[in-house]
Amino acid sequence: MLDNPTICFAHVAYQCGARWEARGAPHPFFEVRSLPELEARIGEADVLVVSGLWRNTLPALAPKLRFVQSLSAGTDQYDRDVFRQHKIRLASAAGANAAAVSEHALSLLLGITRNLFTARDDQHRTHWSGMKSDFAVREDELAGKTAIVVGMGRIGGRLIRLLKALDMTVIGIRANPSAGKEGADEVHALSALPEILPRADAVLLVCPLTAETTGLINPRTLGAMKQGAILVNCARGKVVEEEALLAALESGKLSAAGLDVTVEEPLPSGSAFWSHPRVFLTPHTAGETRKYEDNVLDLMQENLRRLRAGQDLVNAVV
Repeated sequence: MLDNPTICFAHVAYQCGARWEARGAPHPFFEVRSLPELEARIGEADVLVVSGLWRNTLPALAPKLRFVQSLSAGTDQYDRDVFRQHKIRLASAAGANAAAVSEHALSLLLGITRNLFTARDDQHRTHWSGMKSDFAVREDELAGKTAIVVGMGRIGGRLIRLLKALDMTVIGIRANPSAGKEGADEVHALSALPEILPRADAVLLVCPLTAETTGLINPRTLGAMKQGAILVNCARGKVVEEEALLAALESGKLSAAGLDVTVEEPLPSGSAFWSHPRVFLTPHTAGETRKYEDNVLDLMQENLRRLRAGQDLVNAVV
């Protein structure tokens, strides 16, 4: 069945179909842009390439489905037991967005420290702010400062190297510290985070959402952070308790937060994050680049080859 599978590309915006055609469309495919379309046509698919449109009820509609290539590195939306029950294999897109997300996290940090976001706001209101006398609002340098990177997979490892290139001291946090330093000055377990937080000028979250990382940034950990520290979240919204974050920003405990992700997405119109002067938002686009579809298609094609050969999948989840 997987010798010439029918592939369904399911996403509201990604151009997987166009990029697949640019490769000569080695296997037949169709593309859907909404959940109703996906539910109506998933029965035709042997392979599904999907992320946000996934629902754990879909396998019951898909007797032919044998492999799901996630478009996302995160896989918390997929119920593993459902995949096992229906004998469907699942692989993540871990690594496909390593360059994009690491660069985005650094961009948020640089945008905050260099006042780029406020400068853009000033431009739009034709205001020339000039040099600031007040140290609290003046642009800053990253060299010589300390950053904590929470999550040391492909994204975190690359982010550490970028921060080191800016002459920062970098402390890595990972589930298994013995797995390697990835160029960090120090590596510690997740359990050590509260005692290390007081050392950090910036904390950058690029970890997966797990039971251990859900609510990781909470009143206790925020209270442990250095006065005036910066938080950057390019992980998942639920890693941060948002009410506690807002309280830390209001009190001045944190000087700023750069958020690519929020608990509820799209961000509700009534959220205080929209207008908060020290919150800088991007709409969950850290992983998006013009190369992303091709990066995922490379993974999918390699995994199809491995499935046919009976080999282990790249980024196997189930």
